[in-house]
Amino acid sequence: MTDPIADYLTRLRNAIQAKHRVVEVPASNLKKEITKILFDKGYLLNYAFLEDGPQGTIKIALKYDSQKASAIKSLQRVSRPGLRKYTGYKDMPSVINGLGIAIISTSKGVMTDKEAADLKIGGEVLCYVY
Repeated sequence: MTDPIADYLTRLRNAIQAKHRVVEVPASNLKKEITKILFDKGYLLNYAFLEDGPQGTIKIALKYDSQKASAIKSLQRVSRPGLRKYTGYKDMPSVINGLGIAIISTSKGVMTDKEAADLKIGGEVLCYVY
């Protein structure tokens, strides 16, 4: 697999489209950080890191409202192995005029676009979520 982050986002998208309650994805440190951000921002109901096998898995409980609409409307991969996208703190991307979040990989770790702008650091734009 050449792009594990795209695989992670696709697994989430497919589970949301199929209205699954729980999805399991292979774990990595970057995926764990993205999962923590999605949970903190209210896009996920819950998550657990399982240490089984050499790699481990992440078990994610998806969040739906009473009409069975997902909290996540869109997951879009921005930077990819063939074309990396970087941004400085002055021209941080705005997802739906601030209603969504951009997840940025910086030298201080993985964080949202607003947190990176507050710390005045740029980085690689991993994905957009809204």
